[in-house]
Amino acid sequence: MKPQNHNAVLQKWFLLLLAICSCSSIADCKEKRPRHKNAYATMMYMGTPRDYEFYVAIRVLLKSLARLNVEADLVVIASIDVPLQWIQALEEEDGAKVVRVENMDNPYEHQSNFDVRFKLTMNKLYAWSLVDYDRVVMLDADNLFLQKTDELFQCGRFCAVFINPCIFHTGLFVLQPSMSVFNDMVHELKIGRDNPDGADQGFLASYFSELLDQPMFHPPQNGTKLNGTYRLPLGYQMDASYYYLRLHWSIPCGPNSVITFPGAPWLKPWYWWSWPVLPLGIQWHERRRQTLGYGAEMAVILVQSAIFLGTIAVTRLARPSLSKLCYRRNDKSIIFVQSSLKVVAIWCIIAAYIAPILVIPHTIHPLVGWTLYLLGSFALSSIAIHIFLLPMLPVLVPWLGIIGALMVMACPLYPDGVVRALCVFAYAFCSAPFLWVAIVKIMAGLQLSLEREAFLPRLGESTPPSGFNKLY
Repeated sequence: MKPQNHNAVLQKWFLLLLAICSCSSIADCKEKRPRHKNAYATMMYMGTPRDYEFYVAIRVLLKSLARLNVEADLVVIASIDVPLQWIQALEEEDGAKVVRVENMDNPYEHQSNFDVRFKLTMNKLYAWSLVDYDRVVMLDADNLFLQKTDELFQCGRFCAVFINPCIFHTGLFVLQPSMSVFNDMVHELKIGRDNPDGADQGFLASYFSELLDQPMFHPPQNGTKLNGTYRLPLGYQMDASYYYLRLHWSIPCGPNSVITFPGAPWLKPWYWWSWPVLPLGIQWHERRRQTLGYGAEMAVILVQSAIFLGTIAVTRLARPSLSKLCYRRNDKSIIFVQSSLKVVAIWCIIAAYIAPILVIPHTIHPLVGWTLYLLGSFALSSIAIHIFLLPMLPVLVPWLGIIGALMVMACPLYPDGVVRALCVFAYAFCSAPFLWVAIVKIMAGLQLSLEREAFLPRLGESTPPSGFNKLY
């Protein structure tokens, strides 16, 4: 091949590569542009012990909205410290548009009633800066969508639900993005606008204080968008506590569209222990099973199951005990040693029922979580039983009691939540004597074990050789 022909071929390849890159860049630019005029948005920030749990909750929320075929973009307002791999998962796997932002300073963090977990919730105000969209529905991660709610985009410049008779809730609201409103909000933050709770809830309730007197939102049949502010019907954000009262929904105004869980932070629906304590938790996990799945936690679950089963096998076969402990009988510290061993034994039993909760992945399915918890607590209890030579049944009374409590709470035959609560209370009342008897028997068993020759030589026996002075 002649040099001129070789150069011509290289030039053609270079132009082709440049064209491909240009097309890719154009495609990327188009992809970054809004695909719809409206958006469902949520926020993510770091700095709490529950960052991963909220990450999972946000992904389930996004996938649930996508599964409903909503006609809107999915947007995540993420602080710049959110891990890159999480951002990639949100964009590539969940189809979300991620907007990176700096954490907004919270001027209320020095209030006496300030809760530190709300320090970064002011990032929610960035929703007003999403000016590429006509309307944005801003969401907290603990919303569970039952059906499509695209009619909310017809609402005015600000719309929210009053799940409290006098204060609207900021777990779901509709807004019309505006840089002038956003800048005014930032200014109000700097001058310290009145904020009862120091979080986004109190700030927005103060900023839109006139909302209580506004009319109820009813979507126009012709699809036009309204102006002004409106109260949203309760059906757009049903407080889960309403369900627990009657064990069924009875929302007279608006469609039953969205469930919210604004209660105790450690009873959010994604935690496996929230069900059957709170019956609706299983619905959230059913939505996760249909969308995100549980593949991320399965490896940890299998490893922990193997460890717990191995622990049970070892304690049954090896039967470890304190039988090799030996002291001089004339040692004045023998009473202290016995008391110490009793304390250690009691704490081992308590730890057997607490440790599994700490190590089991928090966001796995409740049926898997409770099964793994019962397996783990049984395995750790068996260690205490065999080390301290304790009677098995008294040590396992709490274990059996937990199984009974789960069955009482999960029973589907209650007519309403009041009867369910009374039954749980009655079960706890009837179980208390059994727990007390178990504690008495455990203490008696500990004392008997400590007095056995296997642990300590009996009173009156000759002093062991000097070589046995030490604990070995």
